[in-house]
Amino acid sequence: MQVSVENVGSLGRKLTVRIPAAQLEDTVRNRVQEMGRSARLKGFRPGKVPVKVIEQRFGAQIRGEALSELIGSTFQEAVTSEKLRPAVQPAISTSGKPENGEIQYTAEFDVLPEFGTLDVSSLEVVKPTATVADADIDQMIETLRQQRRSWSPVERAAKEGDMVLFEFSAQAPDFRYPDEGTDRVGTIIGSNALFKALEDGLAGHKVDDSFESDLDFPADFRIEGLAGKSAHATFKIVRVQEPTVPALDDAFIASFGVADGGLERFREDVRSNLQRELASALNARLKASTVERLVDAHAGLELPERLVEGEARELARQSAGPNNQQPVEHEPFMAAARRRVAGGLLLAEIARQNSIRIDSRRVADALSSIASTYEEPEQVVELYTKDPQLMSGLQSRVLEDQVIDWIAANAKVSEQQLSFNDVMRPGA
Repeated sequence: MQVSVENVGSLGRKLTVRIPAAQLEDTVRNRVQEMGRSARLKGFRPGKVPVKVIEQRFGAQIRGEALSELIGSTFQEAVTSEKLRPAVQPAISTSGKPENGEIQYTAEFDVLPEFGTLDVSSLEVVKPTATVADADIDQMIETLRQQRRSWSPVERAAKEGDMVLFEFSAQAPDFRYPDEGTDRVGTIIGSNALFKALEDGLAGHKVDDSFESDLDFPADFRIEGLAGKSAHATFKIVRVQEPTVPALDDAFIASFGVADGGLERFREDVRSNLQRELASALNARLKASTVERLVDAHAGLELPERLVEGEARELARQSAGPNNQQPVEHEPFMAAARRRVAGGLLLAEIARQNSIRIDSRRVADALSSIASTYEEPEQVVELYTKDPQLMSGLQSRVLEDQVIDWIAANAKVSEQQLSFNDVMRPGA
């Protein structure tokens, strides 16, 4: 095998590899003979299919697979011998045809930058801390009760907390919603699911009441033609329902799978769930702030452009949603992509330089934590176990968490005491 390397920019590399054509031909010939001994084709006895028939029917497929595998293995040998560290999968070009007894291919890719020794001892990291208080448990139980509330129709005027179904239309200077007639909408007064002025206007009205109102619609209103505009709106109340919140009794507690132990056991379960959610949120905060400071401390790090562009395209795709079928411009996401790529590369390099290896126990604990949030956790565990891509993603996240812990143990760390709500609902 002959290898030559050409620098294409500072991080780009073009690898040209020449391998003896006989190496491919030997592999193809062996596979054709092997298939002839095992193939079952109509008109031939098992194991007696002639080589020429195998070549005619499967030769192109066999040659393509053998060439792909040969390129894969020789590429790994080449980058190892040339001491290259590819940052992305290579773009391979080859005719696949022998010339002068050789097969040649080129591989273009970006390599990882030179990091130097990454010293985090002077990195200032803020580690958030918080605990689950009894008041947090009380609040969560009340939230669970509100989620299980039932609704009953009433004849009285609507008030805060009631669910109101109404017919609605709005006329702005240059837009009407809907185009014709009215739309039927529902909301809970005081929830701000629509917006405060609209919901406040529903209060005091009963079923079959019709009324009109001039409203200033907020800029983020869900109907684009009304967002940020003033409009004249018409309303007709269709239904008013009042809530009934379930009592905190044995039946309510049993609905959450707590058969024994009553309220005390239920509170223990709620506390355990909140502690798990809190630990995850604290880890996410620590990771985000640590990576931000790490990236800022290495602002001059040169990044593989192909990797950055690929990340930007993925961010653009995610922003468009799973049902989007149209191309999405990725340029607006390049800055965020650069920081994400820089953070990932720096964490990976810290792991490499300090021999941080994946802790299988932490992987198992993480998987157990994920599975515990589902009704059939054993199926989730089986899904991850059988799906290499899912498991690889989980292992990568665990390794990054281990690196964050290592940085926190070796950097300048100050603690920030927060409440449960500060962590779980910032800005609420």
